[in-house]
Amino acid sequence: MSTSSVNPLSSLTDALSSSNSSSGSTNTSGAGLGQGIDVQEFVQYAVADQEAVITSLQSQQSTLDSQTTELSTIESDMSSLDTALQALSDPLGALAAQTVTSSDSGVISGTADSTASTGTHTITVSNLATTSSYYSDEVPSDSTTVSGSLSIAVDGGTAVNVPIDASDNTTTLSGIASYINSQSNLGVTATVVQDANGARLALVSNTSGASGALTVTGSLSYQDSSGNTDTANFNLGTKGVNANLTVDGIPVSSASNTVSNVIPGVTLNLGGTSSSPVDLSVQPDNSQITSAINNFVSAYNTVTTEINNQFDVTSTSSGGPLEGDNTLRQVQSMLLSAVSYSVTGNSGMVNLASMGVNMNDDGTLTVDNNTLSAALDSNPTAVVNFFQNATTGFAQQMDNVVQSINAPSTGMLALDAQGISSTSTDLTQQINDLQAALTTQEQELTQVYSQVNVTLQELPLLESQTSQQLASLSS
Repeated sequence: MSTSSVNPLSSLTDALSSSNSSSGSTNTSGAGLGQGIDVQEFVQYAVADQEAVITSLQSQQSTLDSQTTELSTIESDMSSLDTALQALSDPLGALAAQTVTSSDSGVISGTADSTASTGTHTITVSNLATTSSYYSDEVPSDSTTVSGSLSIAVDGGTAVNVPIDASDNTTTLSGIASYINSQSNLGVTATVVQDANGARLALVSNTSGASGALTVTGSLSYQDSSGNTDTANFNLGTKGVNANLTVDGIPVSSASNTVSNVIPGVTLNLGGTSSSPVDLSVQPDNSQITSAINNFVSAYNTVTTEINNQFDVTSTSSGGPLEGDNTLRQVQSMLLSAVSYSVTGNSGMVNLASMGVNMNDDGTLTVDNNTLSAALDSNPTAVVNFFQNATTGFAQQMDNVVQSINAPSTGMLALDAQGISSTSTDLTQQINDLQAALTTQEQELTQVYSQVNVTLQELPLLESQTSQQLASLSS
């Protein structure tokens, strides 16, 4: 960018004239014959116009920086809105969530995923699944030396011997327990249980139900406190059996008290037995649907309020950095149009207002949770269809608008930000060029005014010398 040249002598004359006019005298303060001038002051006066141009450009760039920051905030808010819309459009998400209620949760409860079908089931629990266990008679302590034999079989399979010898460090209950737990093929977990009477070796199957039933044989010998040899035998603690229940009249056997795949999409949790049938109902989870709709409203309101703030101009306040941004005004209009979307039919659930989501004067939304709850209770299918219909679903329709506004690189906001960034880059270059030229100009002016300063300081001496010479010539 070219800069206008400055005439040092003209600038000096202008500065002196300005100072003389303001002071009413013929000389500037601290400037004149014999006194010289303030070089830096005169340099600054000479380049004041150029500095004003740079300051103006810097102010413009500061405004652009504020616009970039504000656009980034709006883009982030739009991303949150997009996430909320995706939750509404997900066919396996919150709007498809199911909840399970039981007439006797002490006997049976359950959870359901989005694939479960609405309905009520009748269930009777005859017995719970148990995990097989054995325990030894007591010995004085977990470190008491023992000998003997021990074999373990699971589900009637081949018995596996546990060595009781020093080479395997299995001559104490603690040593035996450590050895058993290190052998994955045994299918049991061993612990040492201690109480006031001594220590016992407890063996618990790693598999619940009948398939994990244990058969433990052998015994352990040890010396009691009197030096007499005694024997610790193994005893059955719990027999491993399957849970037995009937679901809608169909007998079911389960190795676990957590039963899946009997009712599609539902997991049953058995907690007790029942002499009479228990009703288990699978229904839409209205709390999750309500939460998803409220999350969308909150995200939409955040975006709308942020955009509104840019255009909120009153007698006492100005708008935001993007007050004059036409792209943002277009975005505002597109969002208002998208959120007003309506369909026909659908059992009366034709728009957001029909289910209690109402628009305020400023374009934000408010949820009437009583109306929404009534809509979900009366016709949850229609509510879900309004949001998720394959061709007319509100969530997908509005998400398409949001994507056109906020898509990375190609969205309206991204292109707007790119334009602002380009303008800012150009301004930066202009400012750098002007500052470089100004620095050179200041150096040149400093040299000129320094020489002027020296000349002014020497004039009285030259005048005196001239007077003396003239006087000499006259005589």
